[in-house]
Order: sequence, then structure tokens, then C-alpha cells
Amino acid sequence: MSSLSVGDMAQNFTLTRSGTALKTSIQQLSNALVSGLADDTAAHLSGDLNPLAGLKASLARLDGYKAVTTEAGLFADTMQTAFGQIIRMASSLSQSLLAGASPSAPPRTAALGVDAAQKFEATVSALKTRVGDRSLFSGVDSTTTPLPDGAALLDTLETVVAGALTAADVQTALDDWFSQPTGYAATYQGGAQLAPVAVAPGELARIDITAMDPTIRDTLKGFALAALIDRGVLSTSQSGQADLLRRSGEALLTVQNDLGNTTARLGTTQQQIDQAAQRNAAEATALNIALSDMLSIDSFAVATSLQQTQTQLETLYALTARMSRLSLVNFL
Repeated sequence: MSSLSVGDMAQNFTLTRSGTALKTSIQQLSNALVSGLADDTAAHLSGDLNPLAGLKASLARLDGYKAVTTEAGLFADTMQTAFGQIIRMASSLSQSLLAGASPSAPPRTAALGVDAAQKFEATVSALKTRVGDRSLFSGVDSTTTPLPDGAALLDTLETVVAGALTAADVQTALDDWFSQPTGYAATYQGGAQLAPVAVAPGELARIDITAMDPTIRDTLKGFALAALIDRGVLSTSQSGQADLLRRSGEALLTVQNDLGNTTARLGTTQQQIDQAAQRNAAEATALNIALSDMLSIDSFAVATSLQQTQTQLETLYALTARMSRLSLVNFL
């Protein structure tokens, strides 16, 4: 009978390969036991990776919605803050103007003109608020500033009303400038309204307010009526300036209702974004649980396999050591 022998080098290679395989298996089992998830996903799922791919695609889509809702929420919240500031200034100034519009108190008239000019410039500044590198009220051209500085805009309006003899003339000139394409619209440096953004599957949110919004234009016009007193408009007529204060106060009082409607609409959008973000987060949590369940392992079975593999490796080490001590002298 013929026999087949294995040389020392071949035997050493076989033992080394077995040891490497056992060490790799121990590493994989250890990783799985620590993480609680299968180290070899394909083997764990019997080669059917379609459900796993579907879950990961859904989670990636929800990550995209999370980025959108985070940015849109910050955009809407900051815009609401700007409107809040404008409303407070319009409310306080309208009350002061209506209470102080008297031709018999020139110092009071001058002080109200200064206050109106300051609030006009502060309103323009609020409309130039930015979030990161994006301007809130510039529409699609969010990298540009929607309006020039308040002082520069008042310089323009001072020229517009030059030659006006009465408060009615001043208001008419401002009405024309704020409504004509060659007036305020030409001064506006932003772009068209932002398109609706997807905040959840099949759900769009609108944050489409720009500095061209009619309510914003009316607010600026209301401030400007009194602010131009600080520029010397109708300076030769105390009654004319008092009339300007009254007209400015009435305009700002009237526009507050429109400002309230605008902020209410924006508040509805804020709520929509917040609710969409919460739904997306809940869905992501459910999908992550499903993903964990899909890839989770039987810890007891893995621990048993790990112990068996460690025993096999120890046996291999013992066998290798025993064979390394074999010598022909022992058999002579």
C-alpha cells in the first residue's frame, strides 16, 4: 500500500493558514459580540441585500430632509425675528406720531422726525438680515443685499419729494415712487421669490417673502413720511410737518394689520416646518430600529461560537508546539 506524506514546509504552511483563519474568525465574532450587529452582512442576510438597501436609501433621503428643515426653520425663525422688530417699531412710533402731531410744538416735531429716521434706518437694516451667507429678504438672489443703507435710501426719497409744498404732495410723491417700476422696484437689489422647498415626502413649505412685498413697501413708506422731516422737508411750514407726522402715524397704524397677517402666515410655515421635522425624525428612528433588528445577532450563539473558535485556536497552538518538539533522535 502506498502512503502519502506531507513535508515539514507544507505542514507548517497548513498550520499557519489554519491559525490565520481562526484569528480572523475570532476578530469577526468579537466585533459582532461588541456591536451586536453582524460583521458579515451578506452572510447574515443570506445574500438578500435588497431590504437593507431600501432602508439605507430611506434613511439617506430623511437625512436630506433634515438638512432642508434645519435650514428652512432657521431662515423662517430669523425672518420672524426681523418682522417682530419692525412691528414693535411701527407700533411705538405710530402712537408717538399721532399723539405728538401738533404745529404748536416744533421741538417735539423735530424729535419725532429724528426718531422716525432712526426707525426707518433700523427697518432697512432688519430687512438686510443674513443667515450665514444668505440674505433673508432677497429672494433667489440671496447672496445680494436687498436694499441700500437706510441713510442712502432717505437721500433718494429726499430728492423724490423735492419741491413738494404740502404734506399731501409729499405723500403723493412717495406713493408714486414706491409703486412705480422706476422707483422702489428699481432700488430693490434682490431677486424673485424663493421657490417652495420640500420638507417631507410630498410636502412643500413656502418662505417667499422679499423686500418687494407690498406690506414691507407700505411700512417703509409710512416711516419715510415722518423721517423726511429730519431731512428738512416742509421746514418752512410747521402745520405741514405736523400733517406729515399725522399721515405717517396713520399709515403705520394701518399697515400693522398687514404686518400681523404676514407674520401669521410666516408662523404657519414655521409650524409646518417644525412638524415635518418631527415626523421625519420619528420615521428615521423607526427605520434605524428596523435596520438594527435586521442586522442584529444572537449574542448567545455568537458567544458560544467565539468560545469554540478560541478553543480550536488554543488546540492548534498546542499541536504546533508539540510538533515543533519532535526529533528523530527520540525514535532511534
